[in-house]
Amino acid sequence: LTVVPDKNMIHTIFVAGATGDIVFEKHYKAPVPRSVLDAFFEALTKAGDPEEVPPCIPSSRHYLISIFREKLFFIAVVQSEVPPLFVISLLHRIVDTFVDYFGQASEKKLQQETVIVYQVLEEMLDNGFPLTTELNLLKEMVRPPTWMEILDPISGTKRVKETLPTGQLTNIQWRRQGVKYANNEIFIDVIEHLDAVVDRNGTTIAAEIEGKMMVKCRLSGTPDLVMNFANPRLLDDVSFHPCIRLQKWSSESLLSFVPPDGVFELCSYVVGAQHQIALPVYVKPTIIFSEALGSKLDIEVGLKQSMGKQIEELALVIPMPKCVNSVSLTPSVGSWAFDQITKTVRWDLRKALVDRPVTLRGSISTAAGEPMPDAPPTISVNFRIPHFASSGLKVSRLDLVSERYKPFKGVKYTTIAGKFQVRA
Repeated sequence: LTVVPDKNMIHTIFVAGATGDIVFEKHYKAPVPRSVLDAFFEALTKAGDPEEVPPCIPSSRHYLISIFREKLFFIAVVQSEVPPLFVISLLHRIVDTFVDYFGQASEKKLQQETVIVYQVLEEMLDNGFPLTTELNLLKEMVRPPTWMEILDPISGTKRVKETLPTGQLTNIQWRRQGVKYANNEIFIDVIEHLDAVVDRNGTTIAAEIEGKMMVKCRLSGTPDLVMNFANPRLLDDVSFHPCIRLQKWSSESLLSFVPPDGVFELCSYVVGAQHQIALPVYVKPTIIFSEALGSKLDIEVGLKQSMGKQIEELALVIPMPKCVNSVSLTPSVGSWAFDQITKTVRWDLRKALVDRPVTLRGSISTAAGEPMPDAPPTISVNFRIPHFASSGLKVSRLDLVSERYKPFKGVKYTTIAGKFQVRA
């Protein structure tokens, strides 16, 4: 047993809004003053965009490790060096727990459920060390709010159990005992986020897929599952849930596991440049800023590969420089809008892109005497493709080997644009 020094643990968790207001704070040791966040808010001011704040910021006596989700910053304060990815993963797990408990982790919701928030944080970390992070165990220890309690918040019932969850008394800690369902079913969602950087000629500079497999399990008893993939070699950079038997995966490329009850993340993976990643759409932008010749915009969008799938929620976001006063555009399909405050053009195509290129053309009006930008903007592309995995990953079989009933099984694939950027 290796004893980790006391100072290496998390001292405090702050939750702050993007404007700098503190939503709540949880101290696991001596209280840390809020002034420790001065270095963080200074970095936020320099970054401008909340998502561009560095995840690890050193201050005079502490390190501030943060994530930005649900329009909130979740900040862990540590006194000495710890693995940053460990803390970041823990913060994401905390936010995921709040989302599962409350449906969302917004500022308003966390303030409404302050008592449960503190009870969950007290159980998830012990003296700053991660203790109980498995959702099924947490729900047995701290009961989630019910609809009756939401409608009638005045209740005299105890929310925290006085006995240990049944799962902690077995070697399968992530699953509670005595689970029974009238209808046994398991659903798997393969969700992939496609990140890419493309130049104006359509050449892919960088591309990466971040995927995860979300499982909704409603199986009775203690089910033992075996999952086969048609192409397991794609999963060469993968992180598994503790229920996965690693030896089975290493030797036979099979996922063998006893799943937790309810919704959980079975695994997450990254498909990088070592694999061929085909981009679903192409964007050909021409954006010229010139005071003498006039500024203009011409963008063409089309399908890059024939997938046989419908692209949904397709939209382009084009940031404009501060010198732009107005724009006058004509789309061949969809609608567009220009935000005068943020100086951005948004072109919504929705489901219009099928088998032919579409265009957005027009002129840009700039302020007289204002300097023109040195380089054209970078366009962000948003889309969603249901029933399609851009990596090509496919679940071929899912077998139940320990129970006699036959469950209903389903697998769904979805590709979503992550940071998909096109340089104009």
